[in-house]
Amino acid sequence: MEIFHMSITMEKQIYRKSIDPSIIYHKGRWHVFATTAKNNNWGLFYTNFTTWSEAPSAPFYYLDQSGIGPGYRAAPQIFYFAPQKLWYLVYQNGNAAYSTNPDISNPAGWTEPKTFYSGMPLIIEQNIGSGYWVDMWVICDEALCHLFSSDDNGQLYRSETPLAKFPDGFSEPVIALQDPERFRLFEASNVYRYAKNSYLLLVEAIGTDGRRWFRSWTSSSIAGPWKELASEEENAFMRSNNVVFPSGTVAWTKDFSHGELIRSGVDQEMRIGPCKMEYLYQGMDPSAEGDYGDLPWKLALLTQTNSAC
Repeated sequence: MEIFHMSITMEKQIYRKSIDPSIIYHKGRWHVFATTAKNNNWGLFYTNFTTWSEAPSAPFYYLDQSGIGPGYRAAPQIFYFAPQKLWYLVYQNGNAAYSTNPDISNPAGWTEPKTFYSGMPLIIEQNIGSGYWVDMWVICDEALCHLFSSDDNGQLYRSETPLAKFPDGFSEPVIALQDPERFRLFEASNVYRYAKNSYLLLVEAIGTDGRRWFRSWTSSSIAGPWKELASEEENAFMRSNNVVFPSGTVAWTKDFSHGELIRSGVDQEMRIGPCKMEYLYQGMDPSAEGDYGDLPWKLALLTQTNSAC
């Protein structure tokens, strides 16, 4: 477990204004899906490139031009569901939604939204308070697919369905993790497999300074229980106090927010390598003010520099 302890990181590449990125490397290209938001209008876009130097100028394809259509869509997650030989894009649209596509490089090929649930599950209604149901995340093992989501109110939820039934048949969610201080367990959960029967959970928090950062846990099972790893502000998985910017570069953000680790594969098991991890995150100018969707969020890549392997 020490490989994840105090994940000191440094910035590698700044990307353009957008939020909530999901990224995979497939057939020689980086494929990125993310959210755009302005004046309370939310949608998804897709872009791809071969090298990070191309990223700032790579063209966007807005996915409202596909079967996904217009309307509120946000916080995408991309993966290849190998049993069906289909790409899945999971996102929020007021529910937990998904679209499929046989060809990730054809952005026009995404199907219209379908949902994993008929509506907001009762346990979420009972606990959400003044929060929002957000940030769906799917990960599967050899038998089950698990769906995580957050409520911006201190609860992380999980439901499951047999691998053979996916995307149908999800159970009623249970509370996978909770914190009485809502901002300590806020949103943007990621769950990854980093070794046999070894899983890493990341959840975004809002710190005592009002800045975004990530806590972490590990478990031998996707269903938990989860053991705290780097989960406090002075000992964070990712926070302004353990990120070093390259020499001569201005520390342009104090927020390390919603993003995704670079995976070692593309399928539903969400595998990562435990060494020299990289995380694509969103940050912004510390002096910026305004509504969340109108803030000048940009994407950048962090690289672990204290890897033990």
